[in-house]
Amino acid sequence: MISDRMNDALNNQINAEMYSSYLYLSMSAYLADKGIKGGSQWFYVQAKEEMLHTEKLYNYVISQGSRIILKAIDAPPLEFDSLLNAFEEALAHEKKVTGLINDLVTLAVEEKDHATEIFLQWFVTEQIEEEENATDIIGQLKLAGEVGPGMFMMDRELAARTFVPAQTNSN
Repeated sequence: MISDRMNDALNNQINAEMYSSYLYLSMSAYLADKGIKGGSQWFYVQAKEEMLHTEKLYNYVISQGSRIILKAIDAPPLEFDSLLNAFEEALAHEKKVTGLINDLVTLAVEEKDHATEIFLQWFVTEQIEEEENATDIIGQLKLAGEVGPGMFMMDRELAARTFVPAQTNSN
């Protein structure tokens, strides 16, 4: 069984992952409203992925015989300046989440909770991917430009992203 301190921290991370999903749904909705369907699709898939992260944490806490304590989810922003701005906001958010994951790993080490430390390594690796994806797309959008054929090509590329669910009941 995990400590009360670790349980609280994992419950806070569940809330953070739910907010991430909510944020990306907001970005998806905003872009859909602006007719940027590819960007909308990309963020919609990202929202689903964040829900899988939530489920993975939820299932881990349950498997450790600890209690889930769901908390209110803050409302995300509703407006973004552009597709580029949405990705810049996403990158800033992912960097914040990376810090939260790193704090969880540090707590697991301090508590000598080796099972949780090992479990969290998946999230450490996932955050590297999340930041890299956003950084790459930001670079491509800057090269393509905000208006013109380059942006439309990028939007078409973003629309090709599909959701491939990962297993959530194991590490």
